[in-house]
Amino acid sequence: MAYRSHRLLGLLGMATLACIPGQQASAYLYWSPPNLAGAPARGDEPGIGMPMPGATPAELQAHLLWNMRSGLNVAALQCQFSPILRTVPNYNNILNQHGKELASAYKALSGYFKRTGDKKTWQTELDQYTTRTYNGFSTMHAQLSFCDTAASIGREALSRPKGELWKTAETRMREFRNSLVPIGDPALAARPLVATRILPPLDPQCWDNKDRLKKKCAAAMPQMPGASATTAALPYSL
Repeated sequence: MAYRSHRLLGLLGMATLACIPGQQASAYLYWSPPNLAGAPARGDEPGIGMPMPGATPAELQAHLLWNMRSGLNVAALQCQFSPILRTVPNYNNILNQHGKELASAYKALSGYFKRTGDKKTWQTELDQYTTRTYNGFSTMHAQLSFCDTAASIGREALSRPKGELWKTAETRMREFRNSLVPIGDPALAARPLVATRILPPLDPQCWDNKDRLKKKCAAAMPQMPGASATTAALPYSL
């Protein structure tokens, strides 16, 4: 009975930890999350998004905001393999909480294409801009870093008061773009994988009638770092 009580308390403790926002999700995909942070963005830097020649500061801010929204939307689709990241509910909550600011950003972008484009084709140009912005966040080989970063940005976005979502876009867009480049776990990169044992040769001539490895074959085997010739010559039993 005491064993069951202790076990139940342990499970309850684990459940409580799992419910603390950000405690596990922030380190769920990596032992040591890579540092992808970058300087704040204005919106007209190369690699942040589609070119916006002649855009005003307000239009560039809308451009940043729409890029972040697009990336979080793609994450909601691509990162469902890890429900603990909450990319789907966080994205839906962002739309509800910051819908007015996002609508204003889309209106500003529409105004930009009306102002700088052809009167007959500006809507097509806006649609192409939106499609290419979404496609710019599609990734396969960098899915882990992208999803990990998107989850973090989504949590920060929900912590912003209404009308201040643009601040997250400004401070996190370089990081969001950096997450699309494949990168490994720094903790694993510092610990190179090595073989734990070198298999003996399978040539029948290397074994005697008692299934013992002959010394000449043992001596010819490659050695692991730190292994001695005596270790390599020890009999094997398969």
